[in-house]
Amino acid sequence: MVTTPLQPSKHPLAKYIHRLESGKALLKNSPDNLIEVVGILKSYGVVLDRYSINLNYIAENQFLVLFPFFKYFDGQFSWSKLFRHWWHDRINYEYAEYCMRGMLWHGGGKLDDYLDSPEFNRYCQDAIAAKIKGNLLVSSLNGLFPEFLPEQVKMLAYYSALGQFWRVMSDMFLSLSDRYDNGEIESIGDVVKHILDGLVESANKPITYAVEIKGKTYQLIPESAGLTFLMDTAVPYVEAVFFRGTPFLGTISYNAQANQIPSDQGSFNYGALYADPLPVGSAGIPPTLLMQDMRHFIPDYLHEFYRQTPRQEDDLLVKICISFQKSMYCVTTAALQGLAPYPLTTENPKEKLANRQYLEQWMNRFTTSRILDVNS
Repeated sequence: MVTTPLQPSKHPLAKYIHRLESGKALLKNSPDNLIEVVGILKSYGVVLDRYSINLNYIAENQFLVLFPFFKYFDGQFSWSKLFRHWWHDRINYEYAEYCMRGMLWHGGGKLDDYLDSPEFNRYCQDAIAAKIKGNLLVSSLNGLFPEFLPEQVKMLAYYSALGQFWRVMSDMFLSLSDRYDNGEIESIGDVVKHILDGLVESANKPITYAVEIKGKTYQLIPESAGLTFLMDTAVPYVEAVFFRGTPFLGTISYNAQANQIPSDQGSFNYGALYADPLPVGSAGIPPTLLMQDMRHFIPDYLHEFYRQTPRQEDDLLVKICISFQKSMYCVTTAALQGLAPYPLTTENPKEKLANRQYLEQWMNRFTTSRILDVNS
């Protein structure tokens, strides 16, 4: 039996399909790209550490606090911190909540299914009853609007899930930086392998959520729910934040008659892989908060790299956004490799065909992304 060799792809982004099939990354390998990617992931890792701690704090310690004025203080309030908060000399935790709400809104995966299940509803009602016992005002509110508090608990579950996801990613990016400093990371391929190994290592890490109310622990997402890091937080996060996102207010009309926003939620392409760095570097655009946070933790070698450009650091937030997008294409490469039906470098014809179909489906979503720009 003669097997027909797999023909070159005719997809508009065939070049990148063939790159992935040959074991390469979506981002081309170069010394400059390596400096940008590792440097920005070092900064991102520090920021994600702060985001993760705060999201988990809110989920566990601000449970059904309807007016959480001090939720960004992680339980360590002081007047000096409050003044820095008002002066915006702080980490912008609002961006973490922006990502959380994006995941909540787009949904998808077993986490979304579980939060709509009768099992979660039972746990949810037990925790709500314990929390509002003796509070006549909130009990009356719950009686009038029985879906309000359960929706708040669902949102808090996303706070916790995203906090746990970012905990893993923060450690992964910081260890990448350490390995780079030690001379172990020498190419974009090494970066992708480090991320892929980290994703595989943590793939089955359980995602759980419990709160303590009046000295008693209430399970909301027990380990028996079977939720895991990779499929139930990482994949929905990539879908919601990397690909779909939400339209930036002020850059596009929300008027239904204008037809500037797709009616199909699955057709959204406002995520990190598509964002124009110029608006992202502007006030009022949510990712600008992330860029401002990362600028505080950029390593010296990346600062020096930016200083060698014609505008030096005058457009620093735009430069950070471009570096961040490059790093996210590395993370996406690792995710595509990890989720492929077979190893992308397989020589088995049937497996190569299955992988080709898998990659072409993904590349359909990259056609309007900035994949060409980051590689120009």
